[in-house]
Amino acid sequence: MIVLAPNQLIGSAPPIVTPFLNGAVDYDGYAKLLEFQIANGTHGVVVNGTTSEPSTLTLDERNRLVDVAVQVCRGRIPVIAATGSQSHAETVTLTEHAQRAGADALLVVTPYYIRPPQRGLVAYYTDLGRRTNLPLLIYHIPGRTAVSVELATLEAIAEAVPHFVGIKHAVNDFGFVTQMLVRFGPDFRVFVGLEEFTFPMMALGAVGTMNAVANLVPRKIAALCNAVRDGDLARGRALHFELHELNLAVFFDTNPIPMKYMMRRLGILRTNEHRLPMLPAAPELEQRLNGVLQRAGLL
Repeated sequence: MIVLAPNQLIGSAPPIVTPFLNGAVDYDGYAKLLEFQIANGTHGVVVNGTTSEPSTLTLDERNRLVDVAVQVCRGRIPVIAATGSQSHAETVTLTEHAQRAGADALLVVTPYYIRPPQRGLVAYYTDLGRRTNLPLLIYHIPGRTAVSVELATLEAIAEAVPHFVGIKHAVNDFGFVTQMLVRFGPDFRVFVGLEEFTFPMMALGAVGTMNAVANLVPRKIAALCNAVRDGDLARGRALHFELHELNLAVFFDTNPIPMKYMMRRLGILRTNEHRLPMLPAAPELEQRLNGVLQRAGLL
């Protein structure tokens, strides 16, 4: 496994929502969201993550979002391109474009729906690793993909792909975090993928979080990451409790329905549009989320 610089691929790297305007991707709005993140101390951004609703986007739209992110960020913060799909061919297309566009790293979700065997995952990531030299992270989210990754599978991938550097771990399994860090060492990049576990998993040794709530309060999420990495667990714990209800609100409905509503409510987004089969927040959810924002001191 290659060794990254200590400040490379760490901290808060939120999956940025995809703004829509009258059914089309609002690329100008997306650029503004990226600038909002940079201005608020975010350490990196994930393009086309789950919160970005990538399954509702065309390949061209996903590629153009990567282009916009690279152009806007201009090396100020890393751009992590999420290039995974249920189709190997689509993943290859997205991965090769991200490499050409100048992305800083790749996040590749385990192929969903198909439920491959573990040896299939090894072959899949080995093939992708041979097509790029960018740092590669696996996106482990069995709640959506219906497939879990085993430690032996990660070991085989690491042996075949030297630039496999980490994982986004979106499952409530702290034991697996310990196993990965024992096996691959503290430099292995574990990113927290479930919002409410950002603090405890980072206290265990994760290097950062890919937290949808940072679309709403990026400075606070970045501050939590900074506190834990600086060893100020008291500050990190305090922020954990301040963020608790916002972290839970992500899952009041399918992500990013609650997040987009709250972003529109605070003026971060012009509209909270989605593409089918996703829909905007229902009125009763809006009221519930208004209460969350009020208690968080954001309204």
